[in-house]
Amino acid sequence: MTVKVNEGTTIALIDGTQIAVRPLKISLLRDFMKKFEEIAKVADNNDKSMDVLIECVQIAMKQFNPELAADAKALEDNLDLPTVYKIVEEASGLQLSETSIASKLGK
Repeated sequence: MTVKVNEGTTIALIDGTQIAVRPLKISLLRDFMKKFEEIAKVADNNDKSMDVLIECVQIAMKQFNPELAADAKALEDNLDLPTVYKIVEEASGLQLSETSIASKLGK
């Protein structure tokens, strides 16, 4: 995976809410990366892999939108997979691609 320097961007959630996302502060990035590393352990289970990604987004939302971060159900209802990937990329500074995601998932 390639690391990129990024000032952030604005993303739209399914309900139309606009959220400014940018790289996470270190205190949240540590938790985010620990959680993201769990992807490799559950790569053979799509549901568990999605759970890990949602938990990563939930950690990131503590910085971007704390109210939404506190409600996992509302968060899931406002996300699609491309938006999850965008949030993961912006929050972590990692540039993900389908091939790098697949390799992280062990596929």
